[in-house]
Formats: sequence, C-alpha cells, structure tokens
Amino acid sequence: MGLQSFVGGSIPPGFAGATVLLIIIAAIWSLVWKGMALWKAARGGSKVWFVVLLIVNTVGISEILYLHVFSKMSKKPVETPKV
Repeated sequence: MGLQSFVGGSIPPGFAGATVLLIIIAAIWSLVWKGMALWKAARGGSKVWFVVLLIVNTVGISEILYLHVFSKMSKKPVETPKV
C-alpha cells in the first residue's frame, strides 16, 4: 500500500521523496524547539506550560512563542534585601 493508493491518484515523480524530506525536516525543527522550551519551562517551574508544550504539537510555533514572549513575561523582578 503505497502513497499513490492512499491519495487515490497519480503522484508526480519526486513528490513522495520531497514530502518525506519535508516531514523529516519539520520533525527535527519541532523536536529542537520543543526540547528548548520544555527545558526552560521545567527550569522555571512553569508546570502548566510544561504540560501544554509536551502535549500540543504546533511544529515549533508555541515553543518559539513561549521562549521569546511568555517566559519573559512570567519573570518577576527580584527584590534585594535592604540592610
């Protein structure tokens, strides 16, 4: 059961190979961003974000947003003790 029988028609030559390559690149891209975002969420104690990032797969979009937007918003300024 090949890709042609799955889509129910003829596939141009080279299309299946390009599709597989695109899927592999997207998987690696997603894995890298997901790893970085999960690491930062775990180190920052963001349990809700960790679970969301672990379950939802958005090909890196939510992970990039977390790393560059939301993780910076949740940081509270640390007050130094006054002597």
